[in-house]
Amino acid sequence: MLLLLTKVIGTSTIRLQVLASDCLTALCTSAGGQEGCALAEQPEIDVLLEALLSSCFSVRDAALRKHILSQKHELNCRYEGLLEMELALPTDSADASGLKMLRRLWVAKFDVEEEGRALAEKLWQALCLDLVPELCPLLIEDVIHHEEAVRSAGAEALSSAVSQYQEQSATVLAQLTELYHQKLYRPPPVLDALGRIISEAPPDQWEARCGIALALNKLAEFLDESQVLPLFLFFVPDALNDRHTEVRRCMLEAALSALNTHGKDNVSSLLPVFEEFLKSAPQDASYDSVRQSVVILMGSLAKHLDKSDPKVKPIMAKLITALSTPSQQVQESVASCLPPLVPAIKEDAGGMVRKLLQLLLESDKYAERKGAAYGLAGLVKGLGILSLKQQEIMSTLTDAIQDKKNSRRREGALFAFEMLCNMLGKLFEPYVVHVLPHLLLCFGDGNQYVREAADDCAKAVMRNLSAHGVKLVLPSLLVALEEESWRTKAGSVELLGAMAYCAPKQLSSCLPNIVPKLTEVLTDSHVKVQKAGQQALRQIGSVIRNPEILAITPILLDALTDPSHRTHHCLQTLLDTKFVHFIDAPSLALIMPIVQRAFQDRSTDTRKMAAQIIGNMYSLTDQRDLSPYLPSVIPGLKASLLDPVPEALGAMVKGMGESCFDDLVPWLMETLASEQSSVDRSGAAQGLAEVMAALGVEKLDKLMPDVVQTASKVDIASHVRDGYIMMFIYLPLTFGDKFTPYVGPIIPCILKALADENEYVRDTALRAGQRIISMYAETAIALLLPELEQGLFDDLWRIRFSSVQLLGDLLFHISGVSGKMTTETASEDDNFGTAQSNKAIIGALGAERRNRVLSGLYMGRSDTQLVVRQASLHVWKIVVSNTPRTLREILPTLFTLLLGFLASTCPDKRTIAARTLGDLVRKLGEKILPEIIPILEEGLRSDKSDERQGVCIGLSEIMKSTSKDAVLVFSESLVPTVRKALCDPLEEVREAAAKTFEQLHATIGHQALDDILPALLRQLEDEETSEFALDGLKQVMAVKSRSVLPYLVPKLTAPPVNTRVLAFLSAVAGDALTRHLGVILPALLSSLKQKLGSDECLQELSNCQTVILSVEDEVGQRIIIDDLLEATRGADAGLRQASVTILNGYFSRTRLDYSVHTRTLLSGLMRLMNDPNPEVLSQSWETINSITKKLDAASQLSMIDDLHRDIRSAAAEVKGQHLPGFCLPKKGVTCILPVLREGVLTGSPEQKEEAARALGGVIKLTSAEALRPSVVNITGPLIRILGDRFTWSVKTALLETLTLLLAKVGIALKPFLPQLQTTFLKALQDSSRAVRLRAAEALGQLVAIHTKVDPLFTEQLAAIRNAEDSGVRETMLQALRFVIQGAGAKVDPSIRKNITTTLLGMLGHDEDATRMASAGCIGELCAFLSEDELKSVLQQHVLADVSGVDWMVRHGRSLALAIAVKSAPDRLCVDEYSSSVLEAVLSSATADRIPIACSGIRAMGFLTRHQLRTGGTEAVSPRIITQFVKSLQNQSSDIRLVTERVLWWVCKEAETPALEPNLVKPVIKALLDNTKDKNTSVRAQSEHTLVSLLRLRQGEERMQSISAILDSASNELLSECHRRSLKKISSLPDSNEEIDDTILT
Repeated sequence: MLLLLTKVIGTSTIRLQVLASDCLTALCTSAGGQEGCALAEQPEIDVLLEALLSSCFSVRDAALRKHILSQKHELNCRYEGLLEMELALPTDSADASGLKMLRRLWVAKFDVEEEGRALAEKLWQALCLDLVPELCPLLIEDVIHHEEAVRSAGAEALSSAVSQYQEQSATVLAQLTELYHQKLYRPPPVLDALGRIISEAPPDQWEARCGIALALNKLAEFLDESQVLPLFLFFVPDALNDRHTEVRRCMLEAALSALNTHGKDNVSSLLPVFEEFLKSAPQDASYDSVRQSVVILMGSLAKHLDKSDPKVKPIMAKLITALSTPSQQVQESVASCLPPLVPAIKEDAGGMVRKLLQLLLESDKYAERKGAAYGLAGLVKGLGILSLKQQEIMSTLTDAIQDKKNSRRREGALFAFEMLCNMLGKLFEPYVVHVLPHLLLCFGDGNQYVREAADDCAKAVMRNLSAHGVKLVLPSLLVALEEESWRTKAGSVELLGAMAYCAPKQLSSCLPNIVPKLTEVLTDSHVKVQKAGQQALRQIGSVIRNPEILAITPILLDALTDPSHRTHHCLQTLLDTKFVHFIDAPSLALIMPIVQRAFQDRSTDTRKMAAQIIGNMYSLTDQRDLSPYLPSVIPGLKASLLDPVPEALGAMVKGMGESCFDDLVPWLMETLASEQSSVDRSGAAQGLAEVMAALGVEKLDKLMPDVVQTASKVDIASHVRDGYIMMFIYLPLTFGDKFTPYVGPIIPCILKALADENEYVRDTALRAGQRIISMYAETAIALLLPELEQGLFDDLWRIRFSSVQLLGDLLFHISGVSGKMTTETASEDDNFGTAQSNKAIIGALGAERRNRVLSGLYMGRSDTQLVVRQASLHVWKIVVSNTPRTLREILPTLFTLLLGFLASTCPDKRTIAARTLGDLVRKLGEKILPEIIPILEEGLRSDKSDERQGVCIGLSEIMKSTSKDAVLVFSESLVPTVRKALCDPLEEVREAAAKTFEQLHATIGHQALDDILPALLRQLEDEETSEFALDGLKQVMAVKSRSVLPYLVPKLTAPPVNTRVLAFLSAVAGDALTRHLGVILPALLSSLKQKLGSDECLQELSNCQTVILSVEDEVGQRIIIDDLLEATRGADAGLRQASVTILNGYFSRTRLDYSVHTRTLLSGLMRLMNDPNPEVLSQSWETINSITKKLDAASQLSMIDDLHRDIRSAAAEVKGQHLPGFCLPKKGVTCILPVLREGVLTGSPEQKEEAARALGGVIKLTSAEALRPSVVNITGPLIRILGDRFTWSVKTALLETLTLLLAKVGIALKPFLPQLQTTFLKALQDSSRAVRLRAAEALGQLVAIHTKVDPLFTEQLAAIRNAEDSGVRETMLQALRFVIQGAGAKVDPSIRKNITTTLLGMLGHDEDATRMASAGCIGELCAFLSEDELKSVLQQHVLADVSGVDWMVRHGRSLALAIAVKSAPDRLCVDEYSSSVLEAVLSSATADRIPIACSGIRAMGFLTRHQLRTGGTEAVSPRIITQFVKSLQNQSSDIRLVTERVLWWVCKEAETPALEPNLVKPVIKALLDNTKDKNTSVRAQSEHTLVSLLRLRQGEERMQSISAILDSASNELLSECHRRSLKKISSLPDSNEEIDDTILT
């Protein structure tokens, strides 16, 4: 059996090995000699001892070791094999079997595997064994054993034994050399007579000779001086000339080892031996290997010679020559000999280096180039690292490796780099970084030999890197992976793969960075890069030492290559693997990326497996190897923790220990209080429970006080409380019975949390409570039931609900029934309980407690909250078998509780008790009423208000549950009870009494009103009870308004109107109030009107507002608005004020939508803005403001047309005056401005125009003072919209409004001056003539507030000169004229001169409009010219001689003269110019050309009015009057018409003195003649002119005085004309028409 098991262990797969190993353990334990076991016999022990000679370590291990198995987080320690048979082992060294045992264990102590050595040492110590000298010769048998592992261990064992017993060394050495010669001999094959082979020669025993060489190597240091020379005489020439290569290699190593130990002391005796051999040895090829070995020995010996010794140089030369030997061992040995000898030949070193470099890079022979590389490295090591630069070695090699043409040179350079790395080790590290880029390229070289050399070089580089070197190299390799060139990528991948050959310590630090990058490369677009990645991963896999992982390496590599499909299989394989051996860094490097990826998988199973794998592996991993991976694994672990599988984390913590997760428990505690999600908190709670279970009860004892304390706090955030209570769900699961001591402390926390305002906290607490009940039912009865009983009667319904649920669970648990069945049946009294469950409950709780619990459940059936009712009914049905019988059983207890509830301060409790009473009456019949009602009557006399309230509620419920007849029987006592309760001092009692009244009315009808309401109204008049009675009425109204209002309204609206009661009752009247508004509103208005201005006014108004605000239906709203607006139209000022005051109060406070009435309201309120009563104005303004403030943008836009219409209506009413409502101090137009502003800013073009014109209307109706606060709000939007592209009609409306605003507030707009100027000047260039004209007018208004006008004049002048379009030019000129009017005095003289010159040049312009506009400007300018300038203009142009001048120029001059007389009459009518002016005017008036004559007539009109106003009638020139008469009689109807209009204009204003009758007589006669003119316009205008001349609008006195001097014919004509038209015309307002035709329109 033992033989079979050891054979299975040595030859099978890892899984079978593990099973066989387990079996072997059990077998050995059974033969271990302990109590109840057999004692193994010697043959059985011998089987295990023989197993120690196996080549397979698993067999040796199984035979010997203590095997610690880490599987599934459970530690099982098993002593296997010999350890199990400790009692049966022979330990007496005197005995043959004891000596054999001693020998086997001694050799096992030097096993090639460290674990084996440790276990053998443990057994050696356990058996208290000692080494004996007799063992030394015996160990030689192990030295020559056919298994290499045994030979190696035997050599070490022999060496160690001889070191303790040095006297044995000579014997052992002699035996070894003799044994060598025996093993060297190989009998020839047996031949027959004909020379044919009968039997083959036996196989060469070279393994035994290798063992002897190993032994000699190890023994070398323990030899004394006398044995050295014989030993070397054995080596040279015999041993070093062995026929087997491996033996020669081992012998050379042994010779070198002896030489290194004893060479220095034996130079003189050994050197002649070597020299003699080299001199005398035959020059035969068979001796070459010995010669090379001797040369190496001489080289090693030469380092002990003085550097000036002449023998050194020849030895050096021989060594250099030996480098060409095609043997790696020889070359390596020579290279190691060179460094100590270099100082002796320093002057020749340069030549040697050059020679070796030439051989390295140029030689055809591979061996020579490889040897040159070895030699070069040896020389550099001897010369020092600086020689690389001094001898230009690095530059030569760098050039060679970059030689694209010669592959041999590249290969040679790589050889050199490889050897330099091997020889110099860390010293060469600084150069590695420079070599790497070339090495990367060589991986993709076209030549196969170069690629192989690159691979070897890379391995050498990596093998010799220090930790610092790894840090230097790794970043550049990882960066190279990002290169675009596939060759560079592939090279860096291969180099990363070569890092598998780093020293173990460096390997473990760099693999975590390398493998993830290599896995990324597997998806590269280039196939060769992918292949390189796969090869690199295989390289890393190849250095794995763990046999279990080595067996599944292909599966790991598949999972890395194809993670989406192979990961799950790989994880399953890892889970199924029983880890026996230590897990090294390369193993982790392959496993951890797969695990890390698994943590990111969607599948819960995958993440769970990943966590379990980490837990399994941890105990067999060096913590330093695993630590680089933890930062990337911990987030995955934490994430999987928040899955529903945190038990994996518990396993992990158990496997890895808490120390690895310093931040885990704090992190879990933090997540437990996380606000993010309840899923996270649940995961953290479960994970923490698992972790605490893994860490043991001590951890629980330490943490629980904090958990309980935190869960009990009410002043912490609800999510924190939720997280901590979740712990109570999972800790019982993980700790089981160990958690029982904590059940008591956590129950109060759970109950408190059951009443939490947050549903998720309540749910968690309920689950925790259910967990406690299900796991600790017996404990729960004692601890939980009292609390749950109390909870059934708690004020908070949530606690009642949770208590019912938990109580149900507890009762189900006790009675053994399932609470999961449905209890939805037709009747609520169907029961599912059994007598057996009833007995179980009484047995567990006792009768008294059972009665209390069931009473609580029954009352829960009448709870105010539906969920409590449903839960109570469900539990009741399941645990109670017969409802009526059970009720009778618990009635005493139930009634005691009910009375307590009826007297409770908690409204819910009183309602529950009352409902339960009703339910009892229904269930047990009306026969219990005589018992109940007297008790309730008595309760109403109680001093406790709560009890009185409870009685009322109880009465209501009883009346609901009984018949009308039964109520009528008790009505005599019920009605006074209700009446008294309705006037109770406490509101809660009155409220409850109202509900009782409602029930009474529902039961006995109208009789209830007659019995109760009159008494309440009477009590309103009693000061003591009025307040309570009023509230009683209110409470009655709240429940029965439709029945009560028709009864109350007539009484309350009769004078004097009781608005206080109306207001009080309206709050609860609801829709019923609307039906009575027709009566109530007039009553409110009359009452408020009477109290306006009194102290009671505010209170009365408040009452009125309360009434109308309580109306919330559309019909009621319409009635209120229509009736109140109607009242505002009445003649009664008091009613108007009252109605608008109520309207203001209503719209400032109502929340109803009244949008359908907005237009009607605004129209009615705008009319009130002209009311003579200031209070009405203020209230109307406030109401409009309340309405417009609540309008949204769309509503505001829809209101613009109507608002404009209302503004126009208001303007018509005030007839040019200001509107009083718009001129209120500090209010102004802000009530309607938002609507118009919204129209200007966001309306459609039509709405913008309408809003702008409405704004213009508002400006006209408002005083400057009232406008000022709104200037910014008006101007800003107008400027902004004017700058956009809109139609001409919009722009003209905006410009008109701005002009009006400028005219009204002027200087207040100064902040907007730059924007306004820019806007107006831009508008002057507009394509629309109307826009240009409005802009010109606006600019004229703007210039009045301008301080620096010169730039404006300059800009305008330039625009006039450059204008190509005549229409634009004429409007520019008009703008200039308006600007001159406003700021002619402010302009700089030089600019004025330029303007004058330009304008004078245009007086004869071809185009009439330009000519007339420029003439108008010249005329206006005359008012501002200096005396010299004026003189020049008048004499040289305006008054100059016109003979021979073109008529257009003359026309222009006549126009300029007319406007000059109009605008600067004082300057033109001075003595210097007066006669010239008169002559020029008359000359123009008599001209042939009609336009010139017309301008002359206008000039006569302007002159006449000036003369009348300054000097009276006497000052008027008769020549002018005469010319007027002639013009009135002119043949041209145009001239007649103009003359009539001029005369009308002169006399139309009352302040102009009337013409003297005799002077005016001819004019009147001419006008009377014109009243018969054929031309309609002339005829009509003559009548208007007569009205003006005769001052008929001021009376008829003037007409009578004129008629006195007229002849009879003229008088008749006048009388007829007066009768026909003059009288009518005089009754109409006069026109404001302008006669100046130079102003464009």
